[in-house]
Amino acid sequence: MITRFALFFSLIVCIGIGYGQENKALGIIGFKDACTYGFSPDSSGIQNTIALQKAVENGGTIIVSKPGIYKIAGTVYIGSYTTLQFGNNVFLKKVNEKGLFSHVLLNKGALTKTYDEHIVIDGLQIMVNGMDKQTNEVFGLRGHLAFFYVKDLRITHFRCLDVMKQQYCIHVCTFDDLIVDDAIIKGDKDGVHLGKGQRFRISNCVFNTYDDAVALNAHDYATGNPELGWIEKGIIENCWDLKGAEKDTVGYFCRIIAGGWIDWKKGMQVQQSDAIVSNGRIYRVKAKPDGTVYTSLTQPIHDTGVSTLDGINWVMVQKDTIHTCGVKNVIFKNIFLEKPRIALSIHFDNDKYSRSYYPGAAIPMQKQFTFDNIRVLFNNEKPFLDVKTPVDVVTISNSSINNNTIRFLSNKAMKDYFKTSINIYGCVFNCNASYNLITNEIDKKEIHLKTFGNMVMNNGFKAGIISGGGRFLVDSDLIGLEKISKSVESK
Repeated sequence: MITRFALFFSLIVCIGIGYGQENKALGIIGFKDACTYGFSPDSSGIQNTIALQKAVENGGTIIVSKPGIYKIAGTVYIGSYTTLQFGNNVFLKKVNEKGLFSHVLLNKGALTKTYDEHIVIDGLQIMVNGMDKQTNEVFGLRGHLAFFYVKDLRITHFRCLDVMKQQYCIHVCTFDDLIVDDAIIKGDKDGVHLGKGQRFRISNCVFNTYDDAVALNAHDYATGNPELGWIEKGIIENCWDLKGAEKDTVGYFCRIIAGGWIDWKKGMQVQQSDAIVSNGRIYRVKAKPDGTVYTSLTQPIHDTGVSTLDGINWVMVQKDTIHTCGVKNVIFKNIFLEKPRIALSIHFDNDKYSRSYYPGAAIPMQKQFTFDNIRVLFNNEKPFLDVKTPVDVVTISNSSINNNTIRFLSNKAMKDYFKTSINIYGCVFNCNASYNLITNEIDKKEIHLKTFGNMVMNNGFKAGIISGGGRFLVDSDLIGLEKISKSVESK
């Protein structure tokens, strides 16, 4: 027994020595307390910014253990293999000691578009304190907590209760493997705002935001994300959308945006935020959101930054030749919706700020959305789901729905929105009146609806459909809709 223990102990020691030597070779130090670098509740914001930067410079696990409010007057840049752990009752407070700044934390690779990996932010509490600046080092990146070009990122036990109108709270773009768990976010702008990336989970979060609680913006305003691309393979679960004091809201529980654009061609008409492919790169128009339409006569071909051609500010945003983006294979489950607003919106932008779909571009098909155990806890006629882009399949299961419709809308960006199949099963319908389960406003839109195993709570319930020039194939167990397959087409 002693021999076995001795062998086991020797093995652990050897592994530890080997790991330590590897970390030493990489310049990584193990556990560190940021206070040893001068990070203190008694220091100025400038002093604390310098001190925390020194603490995280070579990675490792950095602990902020002493309770208090720590002033921060600038961005702290963190790299790979870094864990930043904050103790109870520790707050980082943005302060204006040398001018406005955007990001409290930003990964180093965001500045050079090189991936950082294995970063953990645990227990962070940010006090915005009126420090709200839309952009800083990276065009389109605007989170108080921001990451761009990152792999294996975990943000846990996060709090921010005073988000303002310019900056998102958490902003991550161009990522692989993201976890946001146990967050409470309140304020005016987006809670968790994602750009292109894959494999993510947003869980156990409480939101009270005037704008979107969660934004899956594969396409976005030019100032809303630094790159364009597909967002896929994600789970959003165990979340609450709280009712606020505001009378109305501009956002949704989740905004899901697709986009499409074309190759540059001489004489093309462009406006603010338009994207084009040219010379193996994607460029975007940076202009005032005033509805001005520009004619492009000179092809943008610059490698980096901004070039003004024909009065158009072209920003080179990424080296890529993709022509579409969107969201696919995302599961929503265990969501409690208290705020009386459109819960979920799958759409294109089409206004003076952004035109997600350029006329004649390839059409992006968003795919495979599942909504399971969604609880609508408000009583008004706000839609449960708005759909303004092509989507192949939507599944709604085990959910509680009041008088909340599924609405299909056209922003007149394209002629064909293709077929959408909708499965609804195991749901509870609480409405006590005639109720339009689906309303359609897209001419020639094809919708296949199948419902089964649902429960109606009131005798006055009767489901209907407004076909609006579309064609429906219906197989339903709901009162008011036929149980047998039937085509419904407006005259």
